[in-house]
Amino acid sequence: MRPDLLAPPVRAGDRIRLAAVLAVGAALQMMATAEPARAACTDLPAAGVEWRRCRMDGAALDGVDLTGARLVDTSFQRASLRGARLVRADARRARFISTDLREAVLDGADLTNADLTNADLAGASLQRTDLRRARLFRANLKGADLTGANLDGADLLHAELAGARWIDGVSICAPDSVGRCHPVPTGTGAGPAASVPSATLGQ
Repeated sequence: MRPDLLAPPVRAGDRIRLAAVLAVGAALQMMATAEPARAACTDLPAAGVEWRRCRMDGAALDGVDLTGARLVDTSFQRASLRGARLVRADARRARFISTDLREAVLDGADLTNADLTNADLAGASLQRTDLRRARLFRANLKGADLTGANLDGADLLHAELAGARWIDGVSICAPDSVGRCHPVPTGTGAGPAASVPSATLGQ
């Protein structure tokens, strides 16, 4: 064979650099072909379901059991969850805008920073529900049970609270309670009671 056709010898340093390049290339190929981790938004509603970052807008979910479900950043805008069970559900930053939640059970659920603007929560149970910094602007909470709920920083501007049981578990909000609970006076001849401490509005 002619000497000029012989390939130059590969030095040890070159072999190390070539192996490193091939390893990096293989890793990049694996990253490109790997399926991204995501919630199974097509899973049927059930206790403990993983519906994170899903779009359930307009869904008919009346009476479903979503106990312990993971609903972080999920949107239920204009959905119907009437009578549904969301006990201990993780619904941080979830969007329930104009959602029907009448008579739903949300006891112990985490609704921190959730958006419940114009949601209908009439008769809903919200015992020990975490509603810190939740937006309840114009929400209907008539007859709801808020015993032990955490409303720190929640926006209750124009929220309807008539007949709701307040966070102390004792006070019932009078018919004129809008944005703030005015407890029904107790005792014969009692004058108007002072407003029960409410959440900070507009935060």
